[in-house]
Parts: sequence; structure tokens; C-alpha cells
Amino acid sequence: MDPLLSVADDAVAHSRTSTPPSRPPGRLWAISDIHLSFKGNREALEELQPRLNDGLILCGDVGESVEHCKQAFEKATACFRRVFWVPGNHELYTLPSQKDHGPRGEAKYMECVDIAREYGVWTPEDDFTTWEGEGGPAVIAPIFTLYDYSFRPKEVELKDALDWAREQDIEATDEHLLHPDPYPSRIAWCNALVEKTERKLEAAIAAHPDTPFIIVNHWPLREDLVKLVRIPRFSLWCGTKKTEDWHNKFNAKVVISGHLHIRRTDWIDNTRFEEVSLGYPRQWQECQERGLDINDLLREILPGPEMPTGDRNTVWRRYG
Repeated sequence: MDPLLSVADDAVAHSRTSTPPSRPPGRLWAISDIHLSFKGNREALEELQPRLNDGLILCGDVGESVEHCKQAFEKATACFRRVFWVPGNHELYTLPSQKDHGPRGEAKYMECVDIAREYGVWTPEDDFTTWEGEGGPAVIAPIFTLYDYSFRPKEVELKDALDWAREQDIEATDEHLLHPDPYPSRIAWCNALVEKTERKLEAAIAAHPDTPFIIVNHWPLREDLVKLVRIPRFSLWCGTKKTEDWHNKFNAKVVISGHLHIRRTDWIDNTRFEEVSLGYPRQWQECQERGLDINDLLREILPGPEMPTGDRNTVWRRYG
């Protein structure tokens, strides 16, 4: 139920060390799941328009290969003043063509991090930075947590979780292409990532106690935001319950995620949650038929909409 089509301008990367523009930064935008293995999405990316005073968050699943990462970072840094990236599961894949020689697990992740740094893109391995543009100041916190199969019904034990999903012919491609090396399992990797990230967030909160945070993670932080009507048992690969309260614990003004390919905005407690996926071409074809392109599907994170004063119903972002 998680198909992968593996196939796999001229732009000047804005270095982190270069002299910043004299104007203060503008707005902050986000998009995820641009899946550059699809020709239609690669063509869509080329239509990205410059917003040279603004920032862009790429919230995972830009693609599976080095070439996909380079294409995404090159275009994004040519169009935006600051670019942030977190990995999705697809960046972590070791493709069949690379099974004998390609990097696996943590090494594949660090390969992507190294590429991002070549383009001056912030990653979860870098220090958090403060956004001073519209809607700021806010600490931008790109993180990487993976998943641990805990998004499942209480009556389903961990040892039975994969069989439970397979009962409905659901199994993520991750089970074959996302390797946990050097950890013994994806659960062990997730546990290590959560522990490392929590320490980093705690230190950042101590350093910036009065500044709101923008937490960016490919996987949703909360199970109640995973509503997959057609493939509900895919929830196994969608996050960890260990991050359930992080929006409150770490003073999040906004939490940004992707992965689900279901665009929505939610408000929980005092936090806005944004799912910002583009998705596979067929999943946003209706948007294109309405004359929309990738620029229309960028989500404004800051300043963003005000907190509703009444009912806080989900806003479904079918058309961006």
C-alpha cells in the first residue's frame, strides 16, 4: 500500500555563511512529500517561483536518491532565503540497485545531511535557529524521530503488529528498503532518535524559555492526527506515542508534518498542527485540473492563520 516508483535550474545555493540580505526575512512556508521519483512532480518543482525574502521547510520525502535531494535543495535554495529539511522514510531507502554497495540506515541519512549542508540547508543535525521574520520570533526545530509501531489498537500486541496490518494486505515498502543499520531494528533506531531529540529540545527550551517553537518532523507527533480511512492499518508506520505531548512540553506554536498525503490543519491545546503533503501526482491531479500548481500548495506557517476563538474543527486542505 506504499508504492515506490524509483527512477530517478541553474541555481546558486545560498550559503549559511554568506552575507544575509539587508531586508528582514519575510514569511515561512512548508511542503512535504514532493516525491521526485515521479516525473510529474519533478516538472512541478521546476515551476517553483522565487520568494527570495521568505523561508521554506521541506518536510521529508523529497525522494529516494542523491539526485532527488540535490534537485530539491538546488531549486529550493535558489528560490528561498532560508531552507530547512527533515528526512522522510523515502530518503532513508536503500534501493534494490544499491543493495550491494549503497549506504544503509543511519549512513543513508547522513549522506542526505551532507548533501543538504552543501546547499546551506538546515537539518536535524544542525543547531536550531531563530526565525525573525513575519510571525516571529520563533525557534525552528527540525527533528527526526522515525516510528516504533505503537500507533495500533491496544488489543494488538507489538509481536502481532505486522501480521495485523498484513491481514488487510498492508505492508510499507519500508519493511524491505528502510534498513536500521547500525541499530538492530527500526524500533531501536526510533528509541535512540527520540531520546537524542528530547535532550536537544530540552536544552533549546532552557535557552529560549519565552520563544515559541516551530517543530518540524516528517511523521505526525500524535496518533489522533493519523486518520487513514482507506488504509487504517498503515498507522503502524506513522509515528511513535512517545512524542504525544511534545507540542505542550516544548512550547510549540506550530507542529509541521507530512507522510500521510492528507493535507489538513488542526488546533490542539494552543498549538496549530499542519500536514503539508503534496503527494503522488494522482493525489493532487484535481488541484492541477483547477489550475493550481506547487506554489499554490505551499502552506504558510508564519505568520499563518490565527487561533480560532470558537470551534477548532479540522480544516481539510484538499486544494491547498
